[in-house]
Amino acid sequence: MRCYGCTLVQVVNMAAARRNKRVAATQPGFLKLNASLDHNELNTRRKRVNKNKKKNWNKHSDIQDVEEFLDDVRLQERSTGGLISEKPDDSLFFMDTGEHVKNIQKGGTEKKGRRSRPLRIDLILQHDSLVPPPKDVLAHQQPNAKKLRRISQKAEQLAAKGVLPRRQKLLLRRKVAAGSKTKEQLPANNHPERPFYDLWAEPSEVTADPWFLEQTKKKLVKRPDKLNQKPSALPAVEIIAPGGSYNPEFFSHQALLLQAHEVEVKRQKEEQRVERQLAVPREDKATEETVFQEQVEGLLEEEEEEELEKEGAETAEDKPAGQSASREKKTERQRKREKAEKEKEQRKRAEQALTGRRQQLFQLRSIGVELKKREQRTSERQAKRHARQEAQKSLPRRLGRLKFQAPDLEVQLSDEVPGSLRLLRPEGSVLKDRFKSLQKRNMIEPRERAKFKRKHKLKYVEKRAFKAIT
Repeated sequence: MRCYGCTLVQVVNMAAARRNKRVAATQPGFLKLNASLDHNELNTRRKRVNKNKKKNWNKHSDIQDVEEFLDDVRLQERSTGGLISEKPDDSLFFMDTGEHVKNIQKGGTEKKGRRSRPLRIDLILQHDSLVPPPKDVLAHQQPNAKKLRRISQKAEQLAAKGVLPRRQKLLLRRKVAAGSKTKEQLPANNHPERPFYDLWAEPSEVTADPWFLEQTKKKLVKRPDKLNQKPSALPAVEIIAPGGSYNPEFFSHQALLLQAHEVEVKRQKEEQRVERQLAVPREDKATEETVFQEQVEGLLEEEEEEELEKEGAETAEDKPAGQSASREKKTERQRKREKAEKEKEQRKRAEQALTGRRQQLFQLRSIGVELKKREQRTSERQAKRHARQEAQKSLPRRLGRLKFQAPDLEVQLSDEVPGSLRLLRPEGSVLKDRFKSLQKRNMIEPRERAKFKRKHKLKYVEKRAFKAIT
């Protein structure tokens, strides 16, 4: 029987008494109640241990009774909130008066069956420990507590004298100003009489000042029209030509073959053009005349140098004469004559411009016809530009370093066309088709397959089994 009101001294005494009993039981001539023990166990003596050291004391001391007592105390604290010996009788017992309360429904009839019990999962999640949580010292601390306490004390002293702080005065003025204005109180969001809000309705026009809306960040940024346009006018999935069917008509299949033939011819012409550009021109090829000229290149070098020296001497003699003639100064009479000729030329040009403007008065009809023709040419150029832009919407643009290369046409020859769907042989790849479609619709840039480069060179080694066979 456990003692719930015992002190720690009593517990230690009890442990010592039990220890003495165990020591007496180990003495010769003392028989235990359990008759199933062996004789070897009865003859064994307790090993003597020096308990002056802390290691031996912890290893050979028996504190099982103390641990059981402490576990019992902790269990009582969790279940009842304290020791049962310290609890009053009213909290531990109740008086059974014999009255039985039945579960009665709202209608007055007695409820049949057993009463409802809480679910097991709810019972597991409930807090079943009555031990109060430890006090968190940091939760009660407050930064600048001394300063705030001093401010509050000063405010209380001013309030006792009838002086209000500046912040409180501003709040009172704001309340008075807000109370003077009549504002419509809108119902809450969960109010049933609140008007219905259409999420997809067009927003109402803003009548406030645009500069004010822009500064207060209430004005929405205008979405560019280009973002509302698709990058390409092509459909996501293009339908193949009728000639690509498993059992096509003759003419449609021939038209598809002709299209594939034109693509192949164009590719061959492009290859031939590249070959012609890389070929050596006929003028640069060596002939007998060029070979002979190269052989006698250094034989006539002295005669050519003498001719060049004579030509240089003649040009040197002519140069000073020309320079002396250009350095002659003009006289005052020549300068006045040149100035008079310039003024005469300017007056003549002004008279011609005036005469031309006067003549334009009589050419108003022809000028109107010319303006109409110019407007017509402008409208035609605009229409052509618009048509070119519309045509470019269905063409792939240059988005990166590489150009878009159209995939090869998946076409079968006349002898390869199957007679039924069961004999159809699949061609192409769905993944490659979708990848090319994204490139053609300007959604990703054209790319090329990454080249695999081996980091280390392969090394071939003959194994023993291979050597044994050979």
